[in-house]
Order: sequence, then C-alpha cells, then structure tokens
Amino acid sequence: QVQLAESGGGLVRAGGSLRLSCIASGDIVSIFHMGWYRQAPGKQRELVASITDGGITNYADSVKGRFTVSMTNTKFLYLQMNSLKPEDTAVYYCWAPLRLRDYWGRGTQVTVSS
Repeated sequence: QVQLAESGGGLVRAGGSLRLSCIASGDIVSIFHMGWYRQAPGKQRELVASITDGGITNYADSVKGRFTVSMTNTKFLYLQMNSLKPEDTAVYYCWAPLRLRDYWGRGTQVTVSS
C-alpha cells in the first residue's frame, strides 16, 4: 500500500511559475516510477511527466522545456512548472504504479489566469 499527498497548487498569472510536491508514504521502497497527471474540466486525465528511480524522464509534448520533474531517493516527487499558460489549468495528480496497481493522490488545483 502507498499513500500519496500533493501540495503546491494555486492561482498564478500566465508566464508565472509553481512548484508541486508529492510525498509518498507506506511501501515506498518498492516504488521505482512516479509521475504527474492532470485533468482539466471536460477532458481526460493525461500524463504530464514521469520519472524512474534511475532518473529517466518522460514529458508530454505540451510541457517540454517548461516543466521539470524530479524525485528524491525517499520518494519525494516534485514538478517545477515555469512559463505557465492558461491551458495548463487543471487538477494535478501524483501517481505511482506498484505491483500492477495505480496509486493516486487527491490532486491539487492549478489555475493559470491570462
């Protein structure tokens, strides 16, 4: 079992920055892959960025060059978001796959005003 808790969302103007954090607890020694998803109103949840414990990253094309994902060896997950755009507005979820099951946090709202 794994529990995930996000923080760091908020309201920011276009062009601004935010840093999201996710703290994992429980069976964290078994986690080798974590990431961030987001879901905007009326849209499907989509992968934003992910990272393995070996440091391999993957980003959605829409955020490449603007967002940076990082993870500590104690499974603290971060998402640095720069040059934010109104289309980045969504609820952002922390994600960790473990033993064929997906674990999710409750989400944190990010709102970017134009």
